[in-house]
Amino acid sequence: MKKHFLSFLFLTFAISISAQKSIDQKVNELISKMTLEEKAGQLVQYSGFEYATGPQNSNSKKVLEEIKEGKVGSMLNVTGAEETRAFQKLALESRLKIPLLFGQDVIHGFRTTFPINLGQAASWDLEMIEKSERIAAIEASAYGIHWTFAPMVDIARDPRWGRVMEGSGEDTYLGTKIGLARIKGFQGKGLGNIDAIMACAKHFAAYGAAVGGRDYNSVDMSLRQLNETYLPPFKAAAEAGVATFMNSFNDINGIPATANKYILRDLLKDKWNFKGFVVSDWGSIGEMIKHGYAKDNAEAGERAILAGSDMDMESRIYMEQLPKLVKEGKVDIKFVDDAVRRILIKKFEMGLFDDPYRFINNDRQKQQTNNLENRKFGREFGAKSVVLLKNEKKLLPLSKSTKTVALIGPFGKDAVAMHGFWSVPFKDDAQRIVTQFDGIKNQLDKNSTLLYAKGCNENDEDKSMFAEAIETAKKADVVIMTLGEGHAMSGEAKSRSNIHFSGVQEDLLKEIAKTGKPIVLMINAGRPLVFDWAADNISTIVYSWWLGTEAGNSIADILFGNVNPSGKLPMTFPRTEGQIPVYYNHYNTGRPAEKSTDRNYVSAYIDLDNDPKFPFGFGLSYTDFKYSNFNLSSENLKGNQTLTINVNVANTGNFDGEEVVQLYIRDLFGKVVRPVKELKGFQKIFLKKGENKTVTFKLTPEDLKFYDDELKYDWEAGEFEIMVGTNSSDVMVKKIVWEK
Repeated sequence: MKKHFLSFLFLTFAISISAQKSIDQKVNELISKMTLEEKAGQLVQYSGFEYATGPQNSNSKKVLEEIKEGKVGSMLNVTGAEETRAFQKLALESRLKIPLLFGQDVIHGFRTTFPINLGQAASWDLEMIEKSERIAAIEASAYGIHWTFAPMVDIARDPRWGRVMEGSGEDTYLGTKIGLARIKGFQGKGLGNIDAIMACAKHFAAYGAAVGGRDYNSVDMSLRQLNETYLPPFKAAAEAGVATFMNSFNDINGIPATANKYILRDLLKDKWNFKGFVVSDWGSIGEMIKHGYAKDNAEAGERAILAGSDMDMESRIYMEQLPKLVKEGKVDIKFVDDAVRRILIKKFEMGLFDDPYRFINNDRQKQQTNNLENRKFGREFGAKSVVLLKNEKKLLPLSKSTKTVALIGPFGKDAVAMHGFWSVPFKDDAQRIVTQFDGIKNQLDKNSTLLYAKGCNENDEDKSMFAEAIETAKKADVVIMTLGEGHAMSGEAKSRSNIHFSGVQEDLLKEIAKTGKPIVLMINAGRPLVFDWAADNISTIVYSWWLGTEAGNSIADILFGNVNPSGKLPMTFPRTEGQIPVYYNHYNTGRPAEKSTDRNYVSAYIDLDNDPKFPFGFGLSYTDFKYSNFNLSSENLKGNQTLTINVNVANTGNFDGEEVVQLYIRDLFGKVVRPVKELKGFQKIFLKKGENKTVTFKLTPEDLKFYDDELKYDWEAGEFEIMVGTNSSDVMVKKIVWEK
């Protein structure tokens, strides 16, 4: 039996190699037939004409002619069976009939939107994250999409940066795990399946470290920090077979990422052996001129292709410049051929040469236009992403028979805002998205009353609606305040120097608080906000992010206790902007503050406590969890032994619930300074009230490795702290010695 099984494996491997050779042969034959202009054309991506995600300068008539001439390889922002079929038909009028790739920003759902990505990360639920991208891929592919510009795996430690909403937060370990789940969801059982779309790891690299949290800004850091903190999610993505990478807009230590040979050729394509292709971000090749790195379009195109950027998104430089650069001897044709080959291989793998219209099907599109099962999952996922920050008076969960509830704030009846930024717009969004008002109203008993007052706008100084809101609050038994950011206040080009409540929202909250009515504060946002007055004075606070199509139902499920909140913060929440960047896994100093209130001659501010407002990994529940019996398999280990960590977690409260058990370590002494703690594992467990469970983690020397000052990746013998707890600040600690 074993012999037959091995023979089967060998045959399967041989068939796989044969199929790959077949694609390679077809690609080589096709390249041999292509003119230089046709090769350059495969490296061109244009946006459609109705919906742009960047500064557009399309000449639609010229683009259509270039497609028919075989001078366009891909389109983005073209969706739907009718539209993609029309564009694909034009491509098939070209001499070699090379099909187009259709790309789209499918960031947190497609037709069914899910919580913004940072909110999803707050679920710490890898299975649900993967399933959300599986659904997104099924829906998007039904609309003719081949390729998504996701996941964003940038590590981000500055909430002023608007694009934190698109990623998984500040931690490399958590961000890597989530990135891999997203890739698996998008690419499913493999490219070529009709419900799989190509994923794109972005933004390569270190975009989340832009100076001052200002979008598109420079990044200046040591190569050790780059390799240890910001590159691991990308390396894992490459190893997992992600189809594509996208350049970041920033320069890295003076070299724009779009032409950074170190990250694109030396690391990605050489050391990591990445076989997919790299697309620029919108216009980033041309933007190297304004960076001061290229004097004109020709030099920008030359530097980008030599460094390893394969496809030009909306710069319009490759088509214009590459043929001339090759003819002038400035660019060896092998670099162009390599880029073309990488793109054509993906088109073959997607099955587009067998049937260019295989993803274009009106029946599939109709089936996925309003898939009720997908919406049901979206509702569940939304509730799992909510983080309970305070519940001091046990006001939550609310009773559905509460006689009068008032919903006050600018987002109570706003449907489109529930999407959050980076959602694909549809004409019926306002009709199909569940508002917070409707979600809450649908769950209140028929004898209960839900009142509403807008109170204020999200971002102006108008207080004319305050009086109505105050009178509405006075009539209620409980007030739900819905405040935060407008959906377009977080995202690309949405950096903020002030991340407090905008406009007069906090003033409104203070006025409602004066009524003495019990208040549930619900914060809608795409990033950590600063809300110190509320955090100190409001007893009940729910962080709801932006939850997507089913937002209103998800929120109501939390408020009324259908779902016990289990979210945990994937980013540290600062006390004020002056504390930024603040993150849990920082280095110690020679003069660390022993207490948050220490001020003199230690690393501290004289006017601010050192600790954050809410730490990484923090999140409450309607029930209580007690940790005990924290045990290690050994306190002295050697070589490649495995350390087993056990901890008992008991649900001692009155509700069933989920808890995210977190494992951290600290390398106490090293040849370079090490973080005060590092996340190395987590498990999300469900416990009925009164139930307890032993949670087990395992560590090996692989988990202890780090980059030294010479970029050598290894671990050192010595003392380590092992920490287990409910968040990064609330942990139990034991010490071990691990020798080599």
